Order: sequence, then structure tokens, then C-alpha cells
Amino acid sequence: MADPAGEPDGGALRLDFDRRLMLGFRGSVITSDAGLLAYRELDDVLALTTTGGERLADARTGKNRQHLLVGLLRQSVFGRLAGYEDVNDAERLCRDPAMRWVVGGRAPMGQAASTSQMGRFETEWLARPENLAALTDLPGLWIDTVHKRRPPRVIVLDMDSSESPTYGEQEGSAYNGHFGCTCYHPLFVFNQLGDLERCALRSGNVHSADGWREVLEPVIARYRDTVKRRYFRGDAAFANPDIYEFLEAEGVGYVIRLPANRILQEKIGYLLKRPVGRPPHEVRRYYASLSYQAQSWKKPRRVVAKIEWHPGELYPRVGFIVTNLARPAERVVAFYNQRGTAEQCIKEGKGAIKWTRLSCRSFAANAVRLQRHALAYNLGNFLRTLAMPKTAEPWSLTSLREKLIKIGAKVISHGRYVTFQMAEVAVPKQMFREILSLIVRLRAPPAPA
Repeated sequence: MADPAGEPDGGALRLDFDRRLMLGFRGSVITSDAGLLAYRELDDVLALTTTGGERLADARTGKNRQHLLVGLLRQSVFGRLAGYEDVNDAERLCRDPAMRWVVGGRAPMGQAASTSQMGRFETEWLARPENLAALTDLPGLWIDTVHKRRPPRVIVLDMDSSESPTYGEQEGSAYNGHFGCTCYHPLFVFNQLGDLERCALRSGNVHSADGWREVLEPVIARYRDTVKRRYFRGDAAFANPDIYEFLEAEGVGYVIRLPANRILQEKIGYLLKRPVGRPPHEVRRYYASLSYQAQSWKKPRRVVAKIEWHPGELYPRVGFIVTNLARPAERVVAFYNQRGTAEQCIKEGKGAIKWTRLSCRSFAANAVRLQRHALAYNLGNFLRTLAMPKTAEPWSLTSLREKLIKIGAKVISHGRYVTFQMAEVAVPKQMFREILSLIVRLRAPPAPA
């Protein structure tokens, strides 16, 4: 049957409103994710996925292996980074030119892994206990690799929990009264640059600080001998004497929100009386420093209080922070307030990486999904903090995905090389050149002969 537009089935389509327009469908030589090649360059310079592939145990027993384990890991991580959070997306990605070159091995001249191959890799092989343990350690190993290129003088760790809503019969999901939904309740630790140091998936009805030691202790241990100035920030959920004692034993400075009680209120009672005179039109802030020992504490600790009188409000807003820092009370509060960056990082992970998408039935498979999303998040954040020009530094991970990763390109194959003809829209050639130049500077110097 003839084509309605008067063209043969294999040719381009014409539009009646302007016959000069032709629509060609050659998906095998067109990609919408050409910007992934910049992330692959960063991955190569830092040997990130190579390190991951070496630490994972290959569960395959046959010899007919089309894709290496590191290639499957790349397809999984880079796919999440580009916004493809489901295994079903591999049906299209396996033919995408950019993804095939990202995967490497045999994929550039053939195909990347299919949906069934990625399904087995993500839900069976990686869910084995030894591979899940290796995946959990991998974000920290990647951060250590970055720190070898740019050693930090100070490390500030922010711990916080979040919710990942569930909508089926996922193993381990439960109703959480605080979030008001059936969910998982993962725990995260970020550093001051926004890198995700470590995370763990937990059942939905556990306390916010449940399992804190298993998540925090390996991170503290990594920096024990390399960074002297180490700090920890946490909200009131982590106001636990066991955490205080652990951090003090490790020599880590901490600021942790402390729930208010009658004794603390009495100690600052002189600041809770409304100031004499007409109410001001601006916010008035007062600070106090005091020594306090709860019944569950083995010794007294310093507590900093912040009191705010807001116009039009009858009572002041009061907050308490327990700390072992010696800096003035106002600076302690300012330092604690900066932990809001961790909440922003969690929002970016939810929005740009979709790490709340934990739709597998088994708890182990969902734990694997969270760890893969964590790797994708860190790879995106590494490029943002290490290799972005000054003009693009304010970009969020979502902006980077829409402007950098989602660059359309036409792929032209020659005898010896392949050319990606990139579209210049949000990221022109000069900016892409600057990104690659900054990535090259991160390459480790050659070993002496």
C-alpha cells in the first residue's frame, strides 16, 4: 500500500503544510544523549567504573559473554544519569549510539545490553550479598579517587534520612507516620561538596537514626588518617549520646540539634521574656551558651541556644544545639544552618536521578537500585564540581541533564573513526571544549620510569 504522503515506506516523510520539510527516521545514527560522552571522559580519567567492575563478582558461568561486567555497570549508571530509571529502557538504549560508545567493548560496533541482560545483571547478579556490599562501598572509593587529585583540608559530613514512597507489595516497605505514606526510609551521608559518601536502604517504619553506625563509621574510618579537621552535622533525630561518644572518641567536631525540654527552657528563661517597649519591625536574635547534662549522658556537654523574636508573634522561636566546638555561639548556629545543603542534595537525587524509584519486589534488589542511583548521582556531581566552567557552576543536576546530557547529535562513521556532529544550543562548542580541558587536568601524572 502506498504511503499517505506519497513516499515509499523506507523514505522520508513529507508534510503538506510545507513540502520543503522532510522527516527522516534513522534512529541508529542519531542520539539525544551525546553529552554523556563528557561524563564518560571523566569516568575514564578517574577510572571510576573500572574500579567498580574490578570489585564486583561475576556470577556468570558460561564463556559466551557478550558484555563485560564493567560495561553492564556503565550502562546501568549512565542510564540513570540520563534519566532512564527503568530496566525496560534498555530496549531502546541498547541501540543508542552514545550509550554504545559509553559501554565500550563490543557495544560500539554492535549493541549494548538488552532488557533481559540488564534485568539479570541488576536484580540477580548485583543482589548477591558480596556484590551489594561492594556497591555500598563504591561511592566512598570514588570520592577517595577524586580526593587523590584534589585533597581536602576539611571534611564536613551531613547525615539525614528521607522517604522513598512505595506503591505495591515491596518487601520491607511499611507505613511511616512522620511522612504519612507507605515507603522505604533510606539513610544518607553527604560531604560539604554534595558528594554522597554512603547510603543504606531501610524499612519504612524504622527511626530516622536507626543503623547510623553502619553508615557513618566506615565514612569516618576512611578519613581517620588523611584529614585532621572533621565535622559532623545532624538534626534532632541524631541527638543520641552514643553518637556523641563515638564522634568524641574519633576526634570529630559535631553540631546536632537538641530537642527542647523544661530544664533547657529554664536555663535561658531570662531570654524568653518579651523585650520591653514596642515590638520591633525586624527579627531580633539572641544567643546563649550553657552546660547541660541529660540523664542518659555520662558527662555534661555544651549546648548553644538561639532565640528569635519575630514581628507579630506572641512567643519566641527557640532552638538548641549540642556541640563540642569552642567557637562562639553565633558561629555554631551559622555552621549548623549550613546543613540545609544535605536536604538540597536529597531533593536533587529525587528529582534528577529519580532514586526514589524503588519498584522491585525484593528488598535486596531495591537496595541495589538505590546504590546504583547513588553512583549516578556522584558521577553527575563530580562533573559539576570538578569540570564545569564558571558560567555553568550554578547549574543543578537537572539543568546539567537537560542542557548538557540531552545534546542531540548525528553520528557519521568513517573507516577509522566515528564523528558525533553535536547540536550547539545550551552548550556551545567552546563550553564543551572547556569541560574537556578541565577533565584532562584531573588525569593522574604518568608513573616515573
